[in-house]
Amino acid sequence: MKILLTASEAHPFLKTGGLADVSFALPKALRKIGIDARVIMPKYSRISDHFKHNMKHIASFYVPVGWRNKFCGLEYYEFDSVPFYFIDNEQYFYRDGIYGFFDDAERFAYFSRAVLEAIHFMGDFTPDVIHCNDWQTGLIPVFLKDNFRFSPKHSHIKTVFTIHNMKFQGVFDKNILEELLCLNKGYFSEDALKYYDGVSFMKGGIKYSDKVSTVSNSYANEIKTPQYGEGLHGLLNDRAWDLWGIINGLDYDIYNPTTDINIFAHYDSYHLERKIQNKIELQRLLGLPVSSDIPMIGIVSRLTGQKGCDIIGAILEDLLNDGIQLVVLGTGDKCYEDMFKYFSYKYPHKLSANIYFDNCLAQKIYAGSDMFLMPSLFEPCGIGQLIAMRYGSVPIVRETGGLRDTVFSYDDFTGDGNGFTFANYNAYDMLYTIRRAEYFYYNQKDIWRKIVTHGMDSDNSWTKSAYIYRDLYNSLF
Repeated sequence: MKILLTASEAHPFLKTGGLADVSFALPKALRKIGIDARVIMPKYSRISDHFKHNMKHIASFYVPVGWRNKFCGLEYYEFDSVPFYFIDNEQYFYRDGIYGFFDDAERFAYFSRAVLEAIHFMGDFTPDVIHCNDWQTGLIPVFLKDNFRFSPKHSHIKTVFTIHNMKFQGVFDKNILEELLCLNKGYFSEDALKYYDGVSFMKGGIKYSDKVSTVSNSYANEIKTPQYGEGLHGLLNDRAWDLWGIINGLDYDIYNPTTDINIFAHYDSYHLERKIQNKIELQRLLGLPVSSDIPMIGIVSRLTGQKGCDIIGAILEDLLNDGIQLVVLGTGDKCYEDMFKYFSYKYPHKLSANIYFDNCLAQKIYAGSDMFLMPSLFEPCGIGQLIAMRYGSVPIVRETGGLRDTVFSYDDFTGDGNGFTFANYNAYDMLYTIRRAEYFYYNQKDIWRKIVTHGMDSDNSWTKSAYIYRDLYNSLF
């Protein structure tokens, strides 16, 4: 089977979020089980020169965009045994940023059409399945069924559309249908691309793909409700039989505390005493009081309401009066950035607020922290809790989406569990849960070690998910 995974970003070339990790780790895992999986993405100017200078030019052709034809270069590079194709157009992709431009509709409509045109130039590789990811690729199933329905090269190709976050749909003015997308007015209907008074690229992906998936089983159920469905819950209920929930995994080659070059000391679940050295060195690095006994809580996150920053703010002073240290890394809404800055000024020996993002520091926080706080309002899958468990930092999470599917609260009676959870989006339920974790850290060392090792030894790799994706692809034929 041949799979072409399409995405707007992918590790190691460019990353702004978890999609980039999936876009590399999933095809890598699929190839290990015998599937010829490849990736295609835009060639951004921000991709490092090392990669750009070693790409192989395959073809040049033109892509229809409205009434114009735009140049497209197709380039190739293999990284860690995964073949990558790149769509090259300087007008659309040679910019300082990646998203948020006035012409994003045109940029990613071009990319979607270019992916389908590029299949003519990939030699003996013709995909059986095009696996689309998020709104930036949502028009691929639409174009495939409309513009390419009579193409012999495309006639057998099936599509899968994966929803990574329903919140971001790519909604644009309805006038782009004919002027930009070359689609007739019939597509502006409730049964097609219409979304209120605009058109939704994500709706196109959901409506016209052969199968739909999302990144956890719980999120697959949540998005069928008005609360989480962002106006598309009716469509998702109509497609319920085609909707798969498949949890994301971790690339264990990248996230590995026994080999990670970014942490101070290597360790595993059998040598947790070496993990303590990571906490001590992190305390020194951040100017916190050095003590192996103080529980350290880590937060590596976008600082937004979705990530629970509002309920953290409601109890932050209470929490900082406990015997803990809190280390925060991330950027986001100014109100939450200022909140953490203020409390770090007020409690300099208890809170380290690092309002930027640094992957090396992130790894040090995972390795050095004892607990990892992730109280999301909603969380399609989440990668932070998976990394935290891999590095022996006990997750404290709200039971939603992928957090519910991967973190299981410690049970006093059975001894099972790999973290601590709470159900209601309530600040004091969260504070109670944090203090429950503090209790076991201070008073039940044997149980605490058991919780840590449960998390470290659980299998959150991509291997299990790769087999489920294989079943999904097979279900198309």
